[in-house]
Amino acid sequence: MMFDKLINPYRNLSKDIWILSLITLINRTGAMVIPFLSLYLTKSLGFTLMQVGIVMTFYGLGSFFGTWLGGKLTDIIGYFKVMYMSLFLGGVLFFVLQYIETFWQFNVGIFVLITIIDLFRPAMWVAITDYSNDENKTRSVTLIRLAINLGFSVGPALAGLIIATISYKGLFWIDATTTLIAGVVLYKYLYQKTDVVKKDEKEKNKKTPPYKDFQFMLFWIAIFLSGVAFIQFIEILPLFYNEVIHLEEQKIGYLLALNGFLIFLTEMPIVDYFDKKYHHIKLVIFGMLLFAASYFILNLDHSIWVIILGMVLLTFGEIFSFPFSNTYAMERSKKGNQGAYMAMYGMTYSAAFIVGPIFGMYIVDNYGYAMLWYAVTGLLLVSCVFLIWLKRDMDYKEVG
Repeated sequence: MMFDKLINPYRNLSKDIWILSLITLINRTGAMVIPFLSLYLTKSLGFTLMQVGIVMTFYGLGSFFGTWLGGKLTDIIGYFKVMYMSLFLGGVLFFVLQYIETFWQFNVGIFVLITIIDLFRPAMWVAITDYSNDENKTRSVTLIRLAINLGFSVGPALAGLIIATISYKGLFWIDATTTLIAGVVLYKYLYQKTDVVKKDEKEKNKKTPPYKDFQFMLFWIAIFLSGVAFIQFIEILPLFYNEVIHLEEQKIGYLLALNGFLIFLTEMPIVDYFDKKYHHIKLVIFGMLLFAASYFILNLDHSIWVIILGMVLLTFGEIFSFPFSNTYAMERSKKGNQGAYMAMYGMTYSAAFIVGPIFGMYIVDNYGYAMLWYAVTGLLLVSCVFLIWLKRDMDYKEVG
């Protein structure tokens, strides 16, 4: 009986979704450089915290531009070609990046790499809409997220071992290799998919662009603010664990792996249970509140148990906010401009990558980690205000 409850959410998902999840798992497991990028830049290349912040801003600019371009290309040439181009060129660029060591050259290198890598995101979300239906769309999104987080669970743990036994340079080789392998799997198993909407069908179904959609823009602002807060998990928390809690890289890898492991075990059953019972925006709000609590408690105590509790709260914040916000964006998009909507959604996190690192590094540099955790808690509460506004506007228009 218990086994059936665990397995049921995975039933009736398409073969293509499972293949896309496998591709994502391979790619994500190899993406070891990113969680340790701030440590690599400070320890191996000797960059200052402000220089790291600037590098991360170029990371965000590349992500923003790449996501926008990926959405445009997806609507023009189709999601398969965009995903394949992103994986193949991204694998080559990961290999090249390890040989760039000067500050401004690294900024250019990370911008080009992330531009290419993030072409993949809007194309992947549009692919999900083709590979799923209304009944299993949220579960399909969740399966992709599980692949991402299983990779994120394994990747940092392996990365910590690689750093300890080889060097940071080894991470770039693995990133390059796994990205290219993901491209090979994509080409072999999904090449025959027809994914370009005919021009006349595009025109017939063309709707209001996302930036003119008031409700979507309320949603966009809320997700952007939460994204600035979430970026601190990726970029600042490893530094906090190292400098304040005094954890070495291997233990930081295990702590980050806890996030992915918990998501892998619990996200699909939770999403399956809550998907049809509560409005998706209400679930996103609940997730944001858990996020806020995860950062706030870091100022209460620095014991390992509080640190673990903070990671658990952050993890369940992800589980409630990310899948349902993804589904909201997908449902809001229309055939013909799906790429534009999903690119706009992806650009929330890209924009957050532009603002987030400078925001976080500046506060840490001038006021300390404690002030940063209070600040991101405030951002998440403001995000909740925008989501409540969105929900009330939706209710008003439904009544009207």
